[in-house]
Amino acid sequence: MWLFTKHGFFSAVCAWQGDGTTHQPMDPDRVVVRARVQSHLEALKRRFPEQLGACDILSSPNRDYPYRIVVAKPEWTSVLAGLAEELDYDNFKGEVRRLEGSTPYERALHKVWGVMNKLPR
Repeated sequence: MWLFTKHGFFSAVCAWQGDGTTHQPMDPDRVVVRARVQSHLEALKRRFPEQLGACDILSSPNRDYPYRIVVAKPEWTSVLAGLAEELDYDNFKGEVRRLEGSTPYERALHKVWGVMNKLPR
């Protein structure tokens, strides 16, 4: 699952057993929330301290998503509900720009929008 939020961009997948980040059998009860930018995970942890505050940000510099946290699926479900509940804007890219100004993330959102706008209808 890809999530583009006002806190950042995340890829969430089932964790692996063990530490959740190595090639082991899949653990459907835990989620690895991955990010390309560490500050995105930091922002998400600040926004949801009850669910994510105890999660350490793991660093794997040679991975496509170099930053990740491992969280129990019920906690992640609570974060997703919280993200839905905090919707208070009518233009997503505009909200990111309002909060952060023109950043690489905000500019990337426009590119993603452009690619998805070309998807056949």
